Amino acid sequence: MKKQITTTEAIFPMPVLMISTFNEDGTVDVMNAAWGTMLSRDMVALNLTETHKTVINIKQRKGFVIHIADAQHIVEADYFGIVSGNKEKDKFAKSGMTFTKSEYVDAPVINEFPIAIECEFVEYQSDETGLGVIGKVLATSVEEQFLKDGKVDIASLGAIAFDPYTHGYYKVTERVGEAFKDGAKLK
Repeated sequence: MKKQITTTEAIFPMPVLMISTFNEDGTVDVMNAAWGTMLSRDMVALNLTETHKTVINIKQRKGFVIHIADAQHIVEADYFGIVSGNKEKDKFAKSGMTFTKSEYVDAPVINEFPIAIECEFVEYQSDETGLGVIGKVLATSVEEQFLKDGKVDIASLGAIAFDPYTHGYYKVTERVGEAFKDGAKLK
């Protein structure tokens, strides 16, 4: 029997996305964001408020990079979520991570995170049903060690998911089924 619980801000699991931008002085800003999704094959939505330093940077620089956080860098990923770029101007430098400037947008690609999705800023939706930052995906890159037969090997990636019920991070590692095939057994 199901029991009613307090409704929380999300559905489990949520992605752990690192959104990177350049500040006005050229330093790097990174934030941890769980509220993000694909709108279509080449469009993303990040439900972020305009008060975030990252959103201010996205609007000014017209570009950003989404990274998939991994278990190997959980300390840095969490740090990027608990420290505001509005208050700590040099938070990226304190992380010890490195970056390479994107070839596609005016934003940094964080070298240590295994996947980078480079996006061009399209618009910001701020009404009550708005999604926040909308971006067009221009390029996606993955560290070669996490590719198997030309596709991302999720089991080796060590990607993490956010649990909004207990505020935990979980490693995504084991394949348990075949999408678009297993359900056919009931046809």
